[in-house]
Amino acid sequence: MTSPRTDPDAPGRPSAGGVATAPTPARRGRQAVSDRRTVAIVVGIQLAISLGYYAVMAHLVLHLRHDLGMLAGTIAVVLGLRVAIQYMLYLPAGAITDAIGPARTGALACGLRATAFALLGFTSGFGGLLCAAVVMAVGGALFHPAAQSLLAGVAPAHRSRGFAAYVIVGQLGAVAGPPIGLVLLAGGFWLLSAVTAGAWAAGAVLFMLLRREPGNPRTDTPPDPPADTRTDMRLDVRALAEGVSVALRDRGFLRYALIAAPVTLLTNQIATVVPLTGVGAGATTLFFCVVAAATAAIQPWCAGGGRGERPWLLRSGLLCAGIGYLALLAVPPDGGDRTAVLVAAAVLHGLAAGLTQSAVFQTFTRCAPPQRFGAYFGLLSFLSGVVSLAGGFAVGPLLDAGSQGMATALVGLGLVAALSAAALRLPRPHPPGRGSA
Repeated sequence: MTSPRTDPDAPGRPSAGGVATAPTPARRGRQAVSDRRTVAIVVGIQLAISLGYYAVMAHLVLHLRHDLGMLAGTIAVVLGLRVAIQYMLYLPAGAITDAIGPARTGALACGLRATAFALLGFTSGFGGLLCAAVVMAVGGALFHPAAQSLLAGVAPAHRSRGFAAYVIVGQLGAVAGPPIGLVLLAGGFWLLSAVTAGAWAAGAVLFMLLRREPGNPRTDTPPDPPADTRTDMRLDVRALAEGVSVALRDRGFLRYALIAAPVTLLTNQIATVVPLTGVGAGATTLFFCVVAAATAAIQPWCAGGGRGERPWLLRSGLLCAGIGYLALLAVPPDGGDRTAVLVAAAVLHGLAAGLTQSAVFQTFTRCAPPQRFGAYFGLLSFLSGVVSLAGGFAVGPLLDAGSQGMATALVGLGLVAALSAAALRLPRPHPPGRGSA
């Protein structure tokens, strides 16, 4: 391997005379090409797997209920268990991403999810369904830190726009996936699940194309040897524990993660609240299409001018979510015209999702040491999952308690958003030019 003292393209490395040298134009050009390639592949993966995921999940409950004859309680337990396991595994999954590299982790995640969707298409019993749910949870816990670590590792010039494209194609999948799934259902649920499994398998292949890309190719710090060029995939338990420990010892980031944790509750709980307001299937579909459109539309604005790194962006997103819940209080209970209220609330929730996703991503990118993106993402996602599950248990009984309980739940969610926005303080960014802590 070339010595740092003689490598002419090493950014910021000392030359033979001991004087630090700036990256050469050739080095910057190669880095830019590498960054664009990384972003293009990750965004392509996101598009393929999002279309497949939403194509199946939009029709899975009806398949389990009507085709397999499962009880509603059994379906709820299994699907709820999948979400719980996925969020509980985010903490170790983030450390694993740092240990074996994001590209290998992403390929493993896609392989697991491909297996899970194949199982869904061919299983007809509770045991097979439970196995598929667990495998899907493990795959999901590994996928998100892998994909976002790859995006976090590109140079700042490409990072914001890359993440914006990542979110936009995810929302495109949420809108276009269900109709695609409906078309494929004409050939049976097994065909739909097989096509989705194929999409995730293609994602695994695309991740492997990134194995020779630097895991954290920042140009402002000398990178450690890329994790994905190693041939030894054995996991050192002590190294994994150290990765988690580094994130937990960062008190500023831990405080931020605790304050930002309700974001997942606020952006996900709406999927339960709106259908239970009695607005009907058509109005519910309209609501979520508007949410997806607003989330995607705000991304180019978030990506410009370094807005994602400013505290008011996350604060604004939280307040949009809170106001969006309070707006649902104005939905007429007597079956009157609800379209205007629903569209207004949907725009607010779409803005909330778009603003908070961009702000959280940019914050963990700035605050995590270059070789600890996965651990920091895992800590944030783990805490978000805990708050989301706890909030779901608190809100659920209220939603079953009639109109007064619904109003209490909406006001409570709005209050959580306001308190989080008021308490928000961004942590200090990780000092440049340092390796992992």
